[in-house]
Amino acid sequence: MKKILFAIMVSSFLVAPNAYSATVKLGFVTTLSTPAAVIGNDMRDAVELALEHIDGKMGPVDVEVVYGDDEFNPQKGKQATERLVSQDKVDIVFGYIWSHVLLASATTVLDAGKILISANAGPSQLAGKGCHENFFNISWQNDQTPMAMGEVLNQRGVNSLYVIAPLYAAGKNMVAGVKRTFKGEFVGTDMTKWPDQIDWSSELSKVKAANPDAVFIFYPGKHGPAFIKQYEQSGLAGKVDLYTVFTIDSISLPRFQDAGMNGVVGTTMTQFWAPDLDNAANKKFVDGFKAKYGKYPSFYAAQSYDAIMYIKSAVEAVGGDMSNVDGLRAALEKADYDSVRGKFTMGPNHFPIQNFYSREVVADEDGVWTTSVREKVLTMHQDVYAGECKM
Repeated sequence: MKKILFAIMVSSFLVAPNAYSATVKLGFVTTLSTPAAVIGNDMRDAVELALEHIDGKMGPVDVEVVYGDDEFNPQKGKQATERLVSQDKVDIVFGYIWSHVLLASATTVLDAGKILISANAGPSQLAGKGCHENFFNISWQNDQTPMAMGEVLNQRGVNSLYVIAPLYAAGKNMVAGVKRTFKGEFVGTDMTKWPDQIDWSSELSKVKAANPDAVFIFYPGKHGPAFIKQYEQSGLAGKVDLYTVFTIDSISLPRFQDAGMNGVVGTTMTQFWAPDLDNAANKKFVDGFKAKYGKYPSFYAAQSYDAIMYIKSAVEAVGGDMSNVDGLRAALEKADYDSVRGKFTMGPNHFPIQNFYSREVVADEDGVWTTSVREKVLTMHQDVYAGECKM
């Protein structure tokens, strides 16, 4: 009898490894065509760097990343997501720059019982009532970064503010965020057509008429440099302070510097991360990115790199068994890995609880424009929608 039991045990050990995946297959959705591809390419570069840093392995299994192009279009993003899930049969889907693309694509992944991780977009819908046990965000909830900016405005004695942002899911969250914390008077709010509107002469005329202490804008991608150029041309620069979120970054700064827009140096934005944030994981990432690509990484890149390390921690926790979705989910909730942002915890709605900092545009020792972290503005901050999430 003992011999029979021993044989069964040996047989179990021999069979078990066959249940594990030989390769972890990850689907990454971003923008790889249209002018917005400048962001998506930065994200893809960071993913490739992360794969190099982990030697292409997560614990016992190899890693393969399949890229999907959303073409800066929600329906195209949904189609790309469907291909990754149905055709490529990926184990986990991650990425997503744009909130409206993520919202259009989420059910495709979640209804298939797979894990979905946003590496940028943080719409309020998925943080609150629309939260899901298999959805995780490794960046931030959209409202949080402008909430930090509202606190900066308070600290600097700004009494009146004019707000301009695009009319789509993220734009609405950004405006809602700054309005949650700014204690002064809002003298105007314009929500502009997205992404078609690239002429803000009408809105800038209204700013002149309102004569606020400051202007707050949110224009990611190519819209940011276009807006700031028109702001300078309008004569408002130097007279009315301009504050931004997700508008000035390592992607747009080289263009500003090449164009001699010196007014950009010294401007302030808020973020959860900066290239010079002092921790070992961030130093390895930033040094590696500069060495491989010859430029500073953007926050989009930081989040994409971090997403790979985040997924790696979960894959290793289940020993590479990608069929163990419960185990993967439990590991992602622990978020037990060295993040480029330093310490943080994953909230009950699967959005990070983390610090937010003010950042300033500076010239580094080589004269290259970059951003540098300044004061901590929000400490271990949880988004305001977490209480609406029932999981």
